[in-house]
Amino acid sequence: MTSNEPRPETTPDTPDTPGTQATPDAQDTPQGGQSASQPHPFRPDRTSRDEAPQFVLPLVARIERAAPPARTDALETAARAVLAILSDERALGEGEWAQVMRDWQDARIRKVVRRARGAEWRRAEALPGITVAGKSAEVRVYPPVPLDGWPKDLARLQVSGTDLDDPEPPLDPDPSAPVLWLNPGVTMSAGKAMAQAGHGAQLAWWELSDAERAAWRDAGFPLSVRTAPKSRWPELTASGLPLVRDAGFTEIAPGSCTVVADHPALRRA
Repeated sequence: MTSNEPRPETTPDTPDTPGTQATPDAQDTPQGGQSASQPHPFRPDRTSRDEAPQFVLPLVARIERAAPPARTDALETAARAVLAILSDERALGEGEWAQVMRDWQDARIRKVVRRARGAEWRRAEALPGITVAGKSAEVRVYPPVPLDGWPKDLARLQVSGTDLDDPEPPLDPDPSAPVLWLNPGVTMSAGKAMAQAGHGAQLAWWELSDAERAAWRDAGFPLSVRTAPKSRWPELTASGLPLVRDAGFTEIAPGSCTVVADHPALRRA
């Protein structure tokens, strides 16, 4: 469920914001897919995007002490939150968030996940953004902000404390819906994995046609996040599907492949 009222680890960590999740490069054409000549949007290589003013997409996960969300549900909810803001009318055309969304995508596509509870969450909800609810998780996403220009009520939130577990093993994913496959050989905190899932969802979104985007949005952005079987990971990374390579500022080595975005519309025959 998505709230459209005035509208919280995502992109890889950035060295400018200690403790946050690192970010990938933005693509050259924010409203479309990438051509083979364009640099991969999630890799550590320095590009012209590094010379542009840098922005970050803040996400806040609600993590109450007494009832934390399940890990997989939090990852899926974070991915859907990213899709929600990418498709929101305020982020498109002449919308009130459109310019800052363009500025964000013209630089590195940083995402940072912080956590909130109680009064912190209530203050975070009062800021313009979009709250997306899963089965047990709630994630609020905000328009991008400058790296050094976070709103006070978000800047004070902690990045640590996002470690989550699944009380039961996740069910097999629906093969007819998008699946964001996590690298089985890379260990990530829940916050880091939330950021990576958001990257994967964004890459898939960029590759879809307008009609395919509309169909996904109208269906409520169904998707699953699962750890790939070790035996399938080489096949997935060589499939031609969107692939996230982490910039390596925190937790994992630069260039690590973290997510393959397996959207049915993008599967090669």
